[in-house]
Amino acid sequence: MPRTPGRPLIAIPARFSATTSALRYAAEVNARALVEAVWRAGGEPATIHPHAPGGTADPAEVAARLARFDGVLLPGGGDLAPRRYGHTVGAVHESVYDVDDEQDGFDLEVARWTLDSGLPLLAVCRGLQVVNVALGGTLEQDMGGPEREHRHLVHAVALEPGSGVARAARAEKVDVSCYHHQRIDRIGAGLRVTATAVDGTVEALELPDARGWFTAVQWHPEDTAHEDVAQRGLFDALVRAARE
Repeated sequence: MPRTPGRPLIAIPARFSATTSALRYAAEVNARALVEAVWRAGGEPATIHPHAPGGTADPAEVAARLARFDGVLLPGGGDLAPRRYGHTVGAVHESVYDVDDEQDGFDLEVARWTLDSGLPLLAVCRGLQVVNVALGGTLEQDMGGPEREHRHLVHAVALEPGSGVARAARAEKVDVSCYHHQRIDRIGAGLRVTATAVDGTVEALELPDARGWFTAVQWHPEDTAHEDVAQRGLFDALVRAARE
């Protein structure tokens, strides 16, 4: 795949969409705001096809496919299947939506390989949850309905001073755009919480022993990156690490 000179190649796993008006059929998509945020930061965004037959991705195949890239961005999307973090079928909350076994299997293997290899990784919303589950953590299936969930919500988040997310945002408190009804329950092995909301929701995770640059945020920085330098800084940091 030819690269635009000076632009590191950033892999973004696609999200399955049942319908798309422009294409008329089911499609594999990524949010335009997310793609533009990577481009604005100087990266070359490349959507990649999720492949995990039967819900299990081939580690060797994922490694071979990602080896050509300079960085990875795990985007938002539907919910992970609760069975992926040990919850039985009978315990699935009625609010869980858009579960796709192939998407789950692929994203989880991408997270594992990327962290093991040291390839720069930015994980957003579902992406943060994927990383947590990939490292043995669990999720709260539903935060408690409209009065407690973080859908269509902009709120303040406190960033841990000196953390990677704080350095990228160049701030210790930011206003973030959120859209999620689930959140971290048990933290995955080795992960550290580096940002929280007023209600205690985990808003960012980092891995102190990570082999490469890594930050995961529960919010959607792409929503406001065009006008908020703090959110733009996350994409700048990813692309900078990918370039180096």
